[in-house]
Amino acid sequence: MQAFQKELPLFEKQDAQVLGVSSDTVATHVDFAREHGLAFPLIADESGKLQKLYGAGRATFVIDKSGVIRHIQRGFPDTAKLLAQLAKLQHEEDVTQL
Repeated sequence: MQAFQKELPLFEKQDAQVLGVSSDTVATHVDFAREHGLAFPLIADESGKLQKLYGAGRATFVIDKSGVIRHIQRGFPDTAKLLAQLAKLQHEEDVTQL
């Protein structure tokens, strides 16, 4: 999570919204965000609905503005690869608009 916070301006520059999701409670998220200085939203998936939709475990998803999953990265996130995927997606959107 701290890697995302550190690179947050780069994600925002690519018009990307960073979200964190876990099955922890809202109160736990508030404490965690405060403790680690996170400035992006954390979603409390206490019911496990998102885990059922996207799978359990550590994963990072790049989802376009239409809601289509464009990239899935399992395991520890590599921000450089994610930023590259976002740049590729942005380029594809720009080409489509021509």
